[in-house]
Amino acid sequence: MAHAHVVDFIHHLRFEHLPEMVVAQARRCLLDLIGTAAGGHTTDAARIIRNHAARMFGSSAGARMMFDGRRVSLMGAALAGGVMIDSLDCHDGHVLVKGHVGVAVLPALLALVDNGCTIDEHEFVTALVLGYEIATRAGIALHATSCDYHSSGAWNALACAALGARLLKLDVNQTWQALGIAEYHGPRSQIMRVVDYPTMVKDGSGWGAMAGLSAAYLAADGFTGAPALTIEDEKVGDIWADLGTRWCIMEQYFKAYPVCRWAQPAIEAALTLQRQHHVSAENISCVEVYTFHEGTRLATRFPMSTDEAQYSLPFPVASALVRGQVGAGEVTGDALHDTAILQLSENTLLMEDAEYNAKFPAERWAHVSFVMNDGTRFTSQPAVARGNPENPLSDIELIEKYHLLAEPVLGKERTQ
Repeated sequence: MAHAHVVDFIHHLRFEHLPEMVVAQARRCLLDLIGTAAGGHTTDAARIIRNHAARMFGSSAGARMMFDGRRVSLMGAALAGGVMIDSLDCHDGHVLVKGHVGVAVLPALLALVDNGCTIDEHEFVTALVLGYEIATRAGIALHATSCDYHSSGAWNALACAALGARLLKLDVNQTWQALGIAEYHGPRSQIMRVVDYPTMVKDGSGWGAMAGLSAAYLAADGFTGAPALTIEDEKVGDIWADLGTRWCIMEQYFKAYPVCRWAQPAIEAALTLQRQHHVSAENISCVEVYTFHEGTRLATRFPMSTDEAQYSLPFPVASALVRGQVGAGEVTGDALHDTAILQLSENTLLMEDAEYNAKFPAERWAHVSFVMNDGTRFTSQPAVARGNPENPLSDIELIEKYHLLAEPVLGKERTQ
């Protein structure tokens, strides 16, 4: 039975079972998540959620919130950490789940450790890998069995429940109940609603982390849950059959830019075309972007907040062309009022491409055309986002990204 295999994996995975490449990837994920959390610390969403957690979940015996220091309940710390990482759309993800794992797994794991679950470095890495393996498969299973596209919190909650079950040493039945509770209470938010109307609710991962940890503690107290169909349903058995032999953590992508992944192929195409023809943004009359349907839904041209800027396609493409890069500074602060960016964003047209539609979600493609002020047209080659397993960011690039995000918040010494 699939659930017996899953429960066995949760409790018996050991560091020595992990291939070297998996351990290395876990460390890459950890560094990238820490950098994203530090960068996200300054957003309004992160400030609001930390103050909310301190006010509503305060506890002298709980866990510290990331880069804050105030102690709140474990569930409050997981919620705050998940929302903080999610507030800067720069964290790792997986194409088939159309969402993110580490954003919930790391805050949940840190909360458990800071509350007294003593583990060494090897067990920390093992637990991190465990979270990626459970969450990724749960996400693929949910997409395969549900007619709607739900937020990451809907399925990364199961990973957080698994971490709680492992570190709290729940028995087999309690572990299975925890997974069932987490799946039932995980936030099945309709993600396309926030794509169309970007706000701070983002991908629901803070609530997934909170629901998952809560599920483990409820199960420890005897609370029961409905069967976790994303694991137990016969239709998804093949998704779990290779648990422990195929490592889903190796399939995660890393983002080069702090915006929705769906916008990043267009950014790559635009920057490459600009460099190829040595054109300046002020000489571009119009940008035409050809991409898949979901990418065209990122249609905000005049973002009023960083959340709207991160869930836009025209704005970060325009930012890239005007400023030559897309970092946190291009989706926050004065960038939102930069007249050159806003003018080019207004003149960026989004068109669906049938071929790119057919390749989504396993592949995300885009190409762009520039119509210059003098009528000249330049067209790029089709492009994908950088940072996929097949075109990964190097360790040097990830470290540079980490410093770029963390140093303005933590300073050079603490960042190092």
